[in-house]
Amino acid sequence: MKGRVLIIAGSDCSGGAGIQADIKSVTALGGYAATAITALTVQNTTGVFDVLGISPEMIVYQATVTLDDIGADAIKTGMLHSVPVIEAVAEFIKSKCDGIPVVIDPVMISQSGSRLLNEDAVEALITHMVPLATVLTPNIPEAEVLSGMKISSEGDMIAAAHKIGELGAEAVLIKGGHAEGDKIVDILWRRDGDIEGFEGDRIPSENNHGTGCSLASSIATGLAQDMGLSDAVARARAYVREAIRTAPNYGKGNGPLNHAHPVTG
Repeated sequence: MKGRVLIIAGSDCSGGAGIQADIKSVTALGGYAATAITALTVQNTTGVFDVLGISPEMIVYQATVTLDDIGADAIKTGMLHSVPVIEAVAEFIKSKCDGIPVVIDPVMISQSGSRLLNEDAVEALITHMVPLATVLTPNIPEAEVLSGMKISSEGDMIAAAHKIGELGAEAVLIKGGHAEGDKIVDILWRRDGDIEGFEGDRIPSENNHGTGCSLASSIATGLAQDMGLSDAVARARAYVREAIRTAPNYGKGNGPLNHAHPVTG
């Protein structure tokens, strides 16, 4: 076991996304997962039915005692649903996590279409969290919100990533799963001007619950294990793609992934 990942995110009682997907992904890739839970969600593969937010003080308390004792080689953030939570988590990272790579998944909408970020919190996310990102991992709809532009091509993805990078992120990975076509292209933009595309065939599947959480946590695990960013992204994509391909077909909606495939085969 190598690589301690502190995950600051919401819980999914159905096990497919959020903290549960994060823990599974980190563990499957040989890392150690610790968590600070930001919210309890009542959800399954068909939707999100209720959210109980954890107080900012309790979120930071969880993260602080974990970091002080276990330590962390990477931080991953997911669902930060409100302005006070965003501000508290940002301050924790700035004051306690110097030198630790930070993977920020700017969770806004669930796979089923339910809002997981308050509308008034978008600006706070841009102001306080984006500048802290070693790598930010928005999907296309999230990237459109963050960049303020419509994305309809790979060129648009690159332009949007550059705009988001100008907000302070060191690197931006825009995930192309929401685009049309038989191929999926993810664009990795870095502040030094390097742009890299990751392409793969689209896997026909409705089992995509928690893909964003799983990918971001997998990238964080790679960084925690001293992998370079490009290698961490490539391994994370391969892991998630196989988890989709071998998904167990559970649930009545967008089903969960097979996070355990490196262990179970």
